[in-house]
Amino acid sequence: MNLRPMAGKDQPPAAGEANQLPNPERFLTLLAEGAARGMPEVDAAACNAFRASVNKLSLRLPDRLPDEEKLALIRAILHEFESYRNGSEATLRERLARWRSLTETLLRELLATLNVDPAKPAAAQLVRKAASLTTAEEIQACRALLEEFLHPPASSDNNQPPSPLKVADLTTTNNNAAGLRGGGSAVEFVKTIMDRGGKGYIAHFRLGCLDMIIERFGEETVQDSLMAVSAFLTHSLHRDDVIYHWSDSELLAVLQNRVNEQVVNAELQRIVARNRDITVNVEGRNIMLRIPLDFKITPISALHAADDLYRLSMEPAAAW
Repeated sequence: MNLRPMAGKDQPPAAGEANQLPNPERFLTLLAEGAARGMPEVDAAACNAFRASVNKLSLRLPDRLPDEEKLALIRAILHEFESYRNGSEATLRERLARWRSLTETLLRELLATLNVDPAKPAAAQLVRKAASLTTAEEIQACRALLEEFLHPPASSDNNQPPSPLKVADLTTTNNNAAGLRGGGSAVEFVKTIMDRGGKGYIAHFRLGCLDMIIERFGEETVQDSLMAVSAFLTHSLHRDDVIYHWSDSELLAVLQNRVNEQVVNAELQRIVARNRDITVNVEGRNIMLRIPLDFKITPISALHAADDLYRLSMEPAAAW
């Protein structure tokens, strides 16, 4: 049996083993370089400059410096870490503010294309919430609220109040209760006027108190009210004026052959002043309803494109 002698604890390591031992003077260098690599890259240029500065300082540590000078270098490295952290946090705060602002702008634009007034309580609350999210849980909850707002669940109960979402009618056929063409036809007509250099005015008519009507009489009465008001406007406006169904609570009229906006405004004031009571049939009974009617005038020349019609109703209307 051949027994190999055991090396004593006091015996020095072999020459090959000695070369494999790490240099104690490299510990701080490796630690600083590793910590620098582990810092998150918020901004590529700032991160590269930070890592280069830390590496440059860490290379001076193994030079068997006196403790005071070594501590000074360590403080300088710590200062680099602190400066990078402060700069990264400032960058993240700025990005968060910009993302929130962009989110609010995009949500408002989305509501505008859907003909939803962001100033109304339900929409305004949603916009504020979307612009102040901080955690993943808040984002998920806001996403659910947005989904419910944009796609409200259907209800078979006609006595339920209407959804706050008033979607613009994008159709071009007579498929609404008022027997009018949808807003898609209005956009096409205005585009034709703009292409040939014509002039005219857009009048948005908004029916008020529909929430109260639907709560008391049901959704069918709202449709009857919309038909009655559209018939009243058709009778009151010029023969060559065209009226369109714009949304659940709005009608849109394209007015031509007017001298100026002052004339149009005075004409519409007189028309709206006469629209105080309308008669609708509710379960065989004739009921007089007073529906406030607001309007807003926009010159066609003020539009950049016909699609701008979808944003017009977001501005406040004049009540008469």
